[in-house]
Amino acid sequence: MRNLFNRQNLVALLGIVLLYAVIQGLIVFDIMPPFYKLTLILICIYIILSTSLNLINGITGQFSIGHAGFMAVGAYISAIVTAIHHGPLLLGLLAGAIAAALAGLVVGLPTLRLNGDYLAIATLGFGEIVRIVFLNTEYVGGAAGFTLSSKITWTWAFVLMVLSVILMKNFVSSTHGRACISIRENEIAAESMGVNTTKYKVIAFTMGAFFAGLAGGIYANYMYIIQPMTFSFLKSFDILVMVVLGGLGSMTGGIVGAIVMTLASALLASVPEWRLVITAVLLIAMMLFRPTGILGTKEFSLSFLGKKGDKNATSKN
Repeated sequence: MRNLFNRQNLVALLGIVLLYAVIQGLIVFDIMPPFYKLTLILICIYIILSTSLNLINGITGQFSIGHAGFMAVGAYISAIVTAIHHGPLLLGLLAGAIAAALAGLVVGLPTLRLNGDYLAIATLGFGEIVRIVFLNTEYVGGAAGFTLSSKITWTWAFVLMVLSVILMKNFVSSTHGRACISIRENEIAAESMGVNTTKYKVIAFTMGAFFAGLAGGIYANYMYIIQPMTFSFLKSFDILVMVVLGGLGSMTGGIVGAIVMTLASALLASVPEWRLVITAVLLIAMMLFRPTGILGTKEFSLSFLGKKGDKNATSKN
């Protein structure tokens, strides 16, 4: 408890509160243009997505490219609860996140014995199956999409993003997170030391899916309309690029990658045909000059969100 209220934590807390207060003031007094507000909420959503995928790909060392599928499950289940059954927003978000977590558990149990390209193909297939199911389900609008009212505000998005990052960082800093890191470093050695590798892979996969579903629920309840094509495999690759750009194995790297990529996408909104080209060039340049990503496996002082940075992981950068 003493460590929770040390000077560094209080400074971080003050910074978070000030950031929220400044942006909230700009929104309340109608100073911030709607496009900037949209970009900020998208940054919150993509931070949750990139850090949750980092739990799977960076912390546990797996290779999943089906995150858009879990996002889609969270988005549609949340939309059903809030729009069709007129449930409260919080219930819809939780329902979507739990449904995505269950999907992650169902997918994870049989597939996480796979490694590398085989796991990537399995998760990619799951994402496409989810998209096609919603595409052919008239109950949720089919190909035309599902329309719902916008209930998410900047406050909702920011608070849920901060809570999500705190929970994920504390998991990484716990003994369970250390077990996941040991699997990433050397799965055979971890298993020989008594780590149940399948169990911890499934835990990380399920937790990552939970937060992806939460991000999907936030997205659905802010964007007015959701369509199956929104959650295509390209969305999974976008999230993967954020993780790789920021640094596999770094939670703050995932945050940095999400911010950089979302801002780049916003700046390129006027030339959408060049967006993928520029993104690809940026990724190639990163692989040539900084293959470990912006932060590698290091953390940019997250002591407020949990324990001290990942000492075991930093030696890898």
